[in-house]
Amino acid sequence: MKIHLPRFSASAMALLAALVVSAACNQDAPPTVASDDTASHGYQVVSLVEGLEHPWGLAFLPGGDLLVTERPGRLRMVREGVLDPSPVSGVPEVHAEGQGGLLDVALHPDFQANRWVYLSFSKPGPEGTATTAVVRGRLEGNALADVEEIFEADAYTGAGVHFGSRLVFDRGGYLYVTVGDRGQMQQAQNPANHQGTINRLRDDGSVPDDNPFVGQEGFQPSIFAYGIRSPQGLTLHPETGEIMETEHGPRGGDELNRIQAGRNYGWPAITYGINYDGTEITDKTEMEGMEQPLHYWVPSIATSGLAIYTGDRFPNWKGSAFVGGLGGTTLARVSLDGFEAVGEERLLSDWGQRIRDVRDGPDGFLYILTDVAQGGIYRLEPAS
Repeated sequence: MKIHLPRFSASAMALLAALVVSAACNQDAPPTVASDDTASHGYQVVSLVEGLEHPWGLAFLPGGDLLVTERPGRLRMVREGVLDPSPVSGVPEVHAEGQGGLLDVALHPDFQANRWVYLSFSKPGPEGTATTAVVRGRLEGNALADVEEIFEADAYTGAGVHFGSRLVFDRGGYLYVTVGDRGQMQQAQNPANHQGTINRLRDDGSVPDDNPFVGQEGFQPSIFAYGIRSPQGLTLHPETGEIMETEHGPRGGDELNRIQAGRNYGWPAITYGINYDGTEITDKTEMEGMEQPLHYWVPSIATSGLAIYTGDRFPNWKGSAFVGGLGGTTLARVSLDGFEAVGEERLLSDWGQRIRDVRDGPDGFLYILTDVAQGGIYRLEPAS
């Protein structure tokens, strides 16, 4: 199935409001509108796999097959474009409550030799609590073998929110793991635990000696950065190899961040958002010693997955950050000049789908996951 979708300019948005409302629930027939944005491309959305239950994370296997997680606790394989009806075995028990469940999936940089697959998930604990954890296992056929837990966050709470948890390997082979504040906002400023942090590990889960807080009293040694609320996207900057992150704000204040070693990203001491009930969290949007986002959203789009496009299929999009929107049912393209955000364009807004993840595919296309009970894997391609 191919779905031809528009690129909305600001001037076209108002004229199309009625059409968008009527078409939002019908993904087979969205409106098509010309755009005067010269940075845009004609594009189409191609359905690859449907019928996935709240898909969350995606990984590209050598040769073109895919691994995709379903939040209730299943890891699925897509072989030659066909979803294997049997889930991959060996996945740990998950706490599939609220925002919890099976979350991200990533391959070891040397996957072709060692077959290591990494999974983040919400791990059940005593008396209804849960935390964020990471396991790895060797992919053998349709099973994970030699499964071992390599990280357990000191973040057990009874809240069913803000687990994180994205995974990415950097160019040095270090693994980054995000952990949300677990619904206890003040803990994001307490690096004695892992709530509201980005963590840097060796591939076996051990802590590198050059992590910024190793040996410092009151800090978990795995922490690379802190002051994070609900991290939903993580990727590498294609030129510098630095970590880029997206996170949910509360009511407004979603962020796109450049993550640097040892930095404090401010939550909740500074924020561009407010409480969900409309009350103020803080009157401060900046403070000495705390980082500013590269870009932020007010009102919130409920930021999710993050990719920086590096392909050649859409040359005018090269170097742009693509950010999924859950509540905003959109794909935001943020134009970057180095580490400065210089513009934003909204794609797929007429489609009405919650976009959970977005990935820069090895084939030069963009891939997205839709987070619904009957979700799917879709690919953005140039329009025919």
